[in-house]
Amino acid sequence: MNAILQVGDRTITAEEVIPLLAKYQLLPQLCREILVDQAIAAVECTPDEITNACQQFYQKNQVMSEPERQVWLERQGMTHEQVESLTIRGLKLEKFKQATWGNKLESYFLKRKGQLDRVVYSLIRINDAAIAQELYFRIHEGEQPFAELARDYSQGPEAQTGGLVGPVELNTPHPALAQMLTVSKPGQLWPPMRLGEWFIIVRLEKFFPAQLDEPMRQRLLNELFNTWVQEQLQQQQASLHSSKAATP
Repeated sequence: MNAILQVGDRTITAEEVIPLLAKYQLLPQLCREILVDQAIAAVECTPDEITNACQQFYQKNQVMSEPERQVWLERQGMTHEQVESLTIRGLKLEKFKQATWGNKLESYFLKRKGQLDRVVYSLIRINDAAIAQELYFRIHEGEQPFAELARDYSQGPEAQTGGLVGPVELNTPHPALAQMLTVSKPGQLWPPMRLGEWFIIVRLEKFFPAQLDEPMRQRLLNELFNTWVQEQLQQQQASLHSSKAATP
């Protein structure tokens, strides 16, 4: 028996590893990490970059002094060499992302901006067209505040907030509602519109345009990287199926 791991009373053999990874749905993650290692293998880091990255790692975990680090490492069951290896991998990965997609972020941001803009809006949803029309006129004529009517009549969770929803990105609401909000000006009140089983009354309150700041750049880099990883994994899976199908 080729035992490679002991877990409690169970001895795991080499032949059991892949079936167990598949059983616990860990095989896709393993394939992903191997793919990442292959992608970043040629990326180089300077000694200063590695030192700074390790210092940032310890700062993030709030262990600054050497005695604190030793206690933390023992608690985590890790060595400094393992921390350094983990840190170098993360550093290489970020450099790989930047080198591969850094010059594409501006165009990708412009492509995604319509979904990344954020809004705050007021919403009333109700399943009676006549009542929806009556509520719209009350709001439009200033007879009652939107928030008051939302609390009294709206049939969704927004009733708890006086109809207020957000801030949310424009990719969050129903596409038809998102389109209304996209072409709205703050304060614009829309007449009742049928949306599925509901009649909705909507007013845009605030609009927050997305900015290509550092957090947004990192988010978009991660999106592009994750899309690439999924494409690579799908290609490998398709290639594997093709080779199996071709085997007599």
